[in-house]
Amino acid sequence: MFIHRVLFFTVAYNAIFAFAQSAVSSSVSIATSTVPSISPTDVTNHTTVSILPRLQPLKHVKTKSLLEVAYYEDGPLDGEAVILIHGFPHDINVYIDVVPPLVKRGYRVIVPYLRGYGPTRFLKPDTHRSAEQAALGYDLVTLMDALKIKKAILGGYDWGTVVVNVVAALWPERCSGMVAANSYLIQDRNTAWVPANPEAESIRWYFYLFLTARGAAALAQDPKEMARLIWEKNSPGIPFTEAQLDRAAPAFNNPDYVDIVTHFYRNRLLYAPGDPAYATLAEKLDKQPRISVPSVTLDPLNAAPFPATNGSSTAKFFTGPRSHHTVENAGDILPQEAPQAFVDAVLEVAQMS
Repeated sequence: MFIHRVLFFTVAYNAIFAFAQSAVSSSVSIATSTVPSISPTDVTNHTTVSILPRLQPLKHVKTKSLLEVAYYEDGPLDGEAVILIHGFPHDINVYIDVVPPLVKRGYRVIVPYLRGYGPTRFLKPDTHRSAEQAALGYDLVTLMDALKIKKAILGGYDWGTVVVNVVAALWPERCSGMVAANSYLIQDRNTAWVPANPEAESIRWYFYLFLTARGAAALAQDPKEMARLIWEKNSPGIPFTEAQLDRAAPAFNNPDYVDIVTHFYRNRLLYAPGDPAYATLAEKLDKQPRISVPSVTLDPLNAAPFPATNGSSTAKFFTGPRSHHTVENAGDILPQEAPQAFVDAVLEVAQMS
């Protein structure tokens, strides 16, 4: 059933991508100088805002997944590695207040830009611009290989939860512990067309918008305003500043951003095939493999796409030690909105390990 659906939509998928790709904005250069302790002000959209600190300077490394990954790193090289993965539509700076406390405790912290975000680039123009869960997980494994990191604590939320779930499930020997908002987001694609209740479906409006050429064009035309809307809707009642949005916006100027974002949702909803290179991994993920590594899972109380639970609904996916917490005053961007809760979760899973 799944294979027939993918073949049916391949022609439509190619047409949509051809249209959307023409609208993608050109890349921008990202500053790599150290941020001064006292920030100046900047005028953006006729509003004076503070320029917030950033995770910089960035480093770059080429990986076997045919990427040049841009990432931030801090802490001692011989410290236990912690790798933190951002979500959509965000950038690595959501972890700006998570990194320093971990570094102070002796951890080596690495925060990479996902494929299609910020300065991360594909090495070849003909590489499939896939954002399927198998590809994103493999990207993290190959980044660890390139940095010669055998094992690390992995943390994420939103797309980042998908990434760390995949690695923890398929490569448990590479994961000493996992911190994951919303617990378990590995998808069995055979259930992709099983609907939720109407209210839940309405909250996922952008999932369906990005299935269309019009949605891809809208994302390409104004990615910052699209991000603003998603931030507001996905974290109701949780404020953010214009400066935080301005800080994230350059990450959306990646030349592959629209292709990657739209493919993520199209593939999950069976409107786009995956990269054949990841077919074997994709089939393994359709079985929703269990996670055996020590895990701390977090449910923010104000995350609209994923209502908070007590963890029981996802307990079947965890066969190893697991601790579950709900987080007050936090929504979809958990590490930005409740950084101390994320720090505490990393420290907790380190003790469990």
